[in-house]
Amino acid sequence: MTSTDDESSFEDPGEALRLIEREQANTMRHVTPDPRLMYWPWGLTWLISFGLSFLRFGPDGKTFVDMPDWLPLLALTGLLIAAGIFTGIVGARASRHISGPSSRQGAAYGISWSAGFTSLAIIFGRVGEHVPDEMLGLLWGGGMVALVGVLYMAGSAIWDVRDMFVLGAWISVVNVIGVLWGPGWHALVLAVAGGGGLLAAGLIGWMRRR
Repeated sequence: MTSTDDESSFEDPGEALRLIEREQANTMRHVTPDPRLMYWPWGLTWLISFGLSFLRFGPDGKTFVDMPDWLPLLALTGLLIAAGIFTGIVGARASRHISGPSSRQGAAYGISWSAGFTSLAIIFGRVGEHVPDEMLGLLWGGGMVALVGVLYMAGSAIWDVRDMFVLGAWISVVNVIGVLWGPGWHALVLAVAGGGGLLAAGLIGWMRRR
């Protein structure tokens, strides 16, 4: 019997299965942003901004590098905005061909980040005037980073991505350790372990993606 064009040309079913798996992997790489582009901007933001905070407001009020008081906060605000815009563009470009539940999940997750940070900023701004100056940075830094850790773990539950849960748990543990150590040390821990963890997550994700 002569084969027709619509018949499968694969004599080995395993070869067809391997082709399907390769195409699925290629599709996932196409619609999933490069982990380096999603994690490295935030890792650099933490490394630079919290590093400046440690150098200016060290443990026991010690100043390692003389700089204006407003510089660490300005750097943190500017870098957070830049990182948010950059990763938002990368994520939007990667998901422009996705529709349905996955698209709605991504939109809801992104709104959750904005709503969480806005809510905490309003709360901390309202009660901050009643907090001692040496503890104010710990309140803002510890609270915001706690939210980041929880949101990463929530993202893991949404998309069943184990690496996101590991990263969120790491950030949460690092944050708690820094808060327990107190002002100054908290900024150093977040700069090195927190920012370094985000940089490592981007690198590991990229290597696995390849």
